[in-house]
Amino acid sequence: MNRCVKLFAVIFLFSFSFLPAKSQDKQEDKITAATQVLTDFGAMKESIPAELLKVTEGIIIVPRLLNGGFVLAAKRGKGIAMVKKEDGSWSNPVFVIITGGSVGFQAGVESVDLVLVFKHRETLEEIKKGSFTLGGEISATAGPVGRSSSASTDYKMQAEVYSYSRSKGLFGGISLSGSAISVDSKANQAFYDDDLTAQEIFSGSGEGDVAVISSLKKELEDLYR
Repeated sequence: MNRCVKLFAVIFLFSFSFLPAKSQDKQEDKITAATQVLTDFGAMKESIPAELLKVTEGIIIVPRLLNGGFVLAAKRGKGIAMVKKEDGSWSNPVFVIITGGSVGFQAGVESVDLVLVFKHRETLEEIKKGSFTLGGEISATAGPVGRSSSASTDYKMQAEVYSYSRSKGLFGGISLSGSAISVDSKANQAFYDDDLTAQEIFSGSGEGDVAVISSLKKELEDLYR
């Protein structure tokens, strides 16, 4: 009987120690998916204009955002947020969740890759409070497309956040008004193995998988060139 108890304890401890590793792998997969979204966007002719990218300081990438429903439309997805630091380099990723809904006829469900581009770092850093909602003071506008789009378009003067979505290889627009963006604390804790705030991660705290983060930053830098 005593041997059985000991064996059970060993199995339990082994299983418990293995769970965080699996959870961390899941977050690494999320970063890899976000990196692929940037690769795909960069390869498209109707991509985010270079002139817009030059004046932005923050980005949210949500691979495979679920968008749809029947009569009551709903959205939910998990992704990452990054800000450009004062030295021009990119912060480590903060894991985020986007949820939202609206009333309107919509049948079926589609999966879209979503990218939100922020003109100012401070706007995205509002997430340090836990969450913020798109709409009102912080609204997301469908962004202009075309890598060589003219700098005379309105992103120089008006909108603070521009949204880009891609479904089945094509750019399209989805309504994000009322969508809430919140910090995914569990994902951040699993990936960085530490209970860090979004602001701490944006500021440089936390060490995740160096290779997967480096690949993400390189793809982001290539897109912004």
